[in-house]
Order: sequence, then structure tokens, then C-alpha cells
Amino acid sequence: MQRKIIHIDCDCYYAALEVRDFPELRGKPVAVGGTGPRSVLSTCNYEARAYGIHSAMPGRRALALCPSLIVQPHRFDVYRTVSEQIHRIFSRYTNKIEPLSLDEAYLDVSESVWFGGSATLLAEHIRREIHQEMGITVSAGIAPNKFLAKVCSDWNKPNGQFVLTPANVDSFLQHLPVSKINGVGKKLTQRLSDMGVKTCGDLQQWPLPKLIQYFGKGGLWLFHRARGIDNRSVGRHGERKSLSIEHTFATDLAGERDCLVELDRLYEELQQRLSRRATPPLKSIFVKVRFNDFTTTTMERAWELNCRSYQKLIQSASLRSQKGIRLLGLGVRFNDSASANQLDLWQTP
Repeated sequence: MQRKIIHIDCDCYYAALEVRDFPELRGKPVAVGGTGPRSVLSTCNYEARAYGIHSAMPGRRALALCPSLIVQPHRFDVYRTVSEQIHRIFSRYTNKIEPLSLDEAYLDVSESVWFGGSATLLAEHIRREIHQEMGITVSAGIAPNKFLAKVCSDWNKPNGQFVLTPANVDSFLQHLPVSKINGVGKKLTQRLSDMGVKTCGDLQQWPLPKLIQYFGKGGLWLFHRARGIDNRSVGRHGERKSLSIEHTFATDLAGERDCLVELDRLYEELQQRLSRRATPPLKSIFVKVRFNDFTTTTMERAWELNCRSYQKLIQSASLRSQKGIRLLGLGVRFNDSASANQLDLWQTP
């Protein structure tokens, strides 16, 4: 059976929901994030992108480029709720769903009988339903596998879709920039460019032994992606191994005492995240401390989950440097299902 994979990607998700819920923002440059000295933007709408603004840009830099930019604070409860509603729409048409984040997911509709088995028409229908029920637009890519579907969903943004049939895969890849391969970042793109490789067609000219010689195991991955090969199934893969929260402070914390002042709030947030999901038994707890010179240290112990345990970890971690602390994080690691009965190994600090 020929696989039919749809990749759905919401357009400027957080910003789109802000404009939906606050109509006075429509037509104006809008971003979501913060404007403090260390704040960055999570996303922005297309009106803001016209000024050169993009996600992960420092808030102050964005305001310098566009003084009229409206920066909205995060409303993660809203973003999560709408994401759940969108996934309920997906489940009307397939049970093979793989969420990648709140705003994107893969759907395997290979066995769907909707619209005569047409993945193209089904994608159009799903996009229309999301717009009608959620008030936001999404884009879609339809292709024979996950890699190609994700590439295609970015082709006709916003509020569009692109279909790549099996017969057109080879010609499509000949001119596809290697930077479009998910996982090929700036450094790898530059390294490939230095080898004379700019497109997947160029990459196809390199034999597998040479790619493995240059990139190790990654050589096989590049060999396959250049040819549009991706046999990964659609679905949830593996169990969650950890969960954590962290916060970057506008002003450096002076040391252990300041960290302990922030501990209660961070611990409460971690507990809230843990309470929202079914979690396997805990294996250990850990803290993450980043100093103002960007050096980072972590400490992990198989201790009980409580504030006192984190307090002792913070006390030890903060002693590793006399510099100010710009980020503090708390987390837990989970036992896998094979070792879930090993709770007797836990110690009390």
C-alpha cells in the first residue's frame, strides 16, 4: 500500500490565537514573548515578519526593528487547550497521529476511505474544519513519508498546502536545498556547501561510503534523505524520559540564598506540570544552574521529590561558581517500564 502522510502545521500559532482572541490586534505586527533584557520571542505574525522579526529574536531587538510591535505575554493554557481541540479533529479521520509540538502533527491516512481515499481532499477538509472551529489557519504537506510531508507543509504557507506524489519525488529533490532537510542546521549546511553540495541532487552524487567516512552514522541518514527515503512510522515513539521547568531571570541571582527564594515558585510549577499527565515512577531529580558567563552545571540524585531535596541540590550546585546565576531549572527523570519496580533504590537526602 502506498503511504499517504499529512503534516499539519499551524500558521504563527501563538500569535494567531492572540489575534483571534483580541480582534483589535488584527492587521498589526504582533509577537508573543517578552521584552525584558533577556526575553526572546516565541513567535510572531506575518505583519511582524515584514520588519525582519522572527522567533527566538531578543524582544528588545524586535522592538528596535519595529517600535509599533505589540508583544503579548504567553497564555500556555489557551495554547494547550486549542491544541487538544485540533487533535480531536484529527482523530475524526485517523487514529495514526504523531504530535510534534502544540502546533504541528503527522497524520497517516494511508488507509482512509474519506473522500474516496484522496489525502489531498482530506487535508483540505481538515484545514477548513480547523479554521471554522478554532478560528485559525493551518498549512499542510501531503507526501509518501514524514520527511517529505514536513518539507511540503512549508511550501505554500500561510493557509495553503502542497502535494508531492510518488511520481514527482525524484524531480522535486533535484533542486531541493539541503538546508530544507529537517536536522540540517547552519553548520552542516555550510560544511556541505564547502563540499560543493547545495541541493539534494548534489548530495545524491556522493556515494554512501564517502558520506559515512565524512559524517559517520549521519552519512547514512543524509544518503537516505537526499533520495527521499524515510520509513519511519507515524505514532508516538518511546516513553517520556524526563520532565523539567526552567526560568531565565532578568537580573542575575546572587547565589544560593536568591535561588532558594525562587525555589518554591519553580517547584509549584513543576508539580503542576507533573499533575497534568500520567507519569511513570520517578528515577531521580535534578537541578540545572547556568551562570552569567553561560557555563552550566547540573546535579542529579535518586532522592525523594520534595522542596528539601531540591534545596540540597541547589546548595551544592551554586557552590561550583561565584558568578551570578542567570537560569535555574528543576526536573525529574522517569524509570522506564522495565525498571519501574525499582523504587526501593531511592534514598532520602
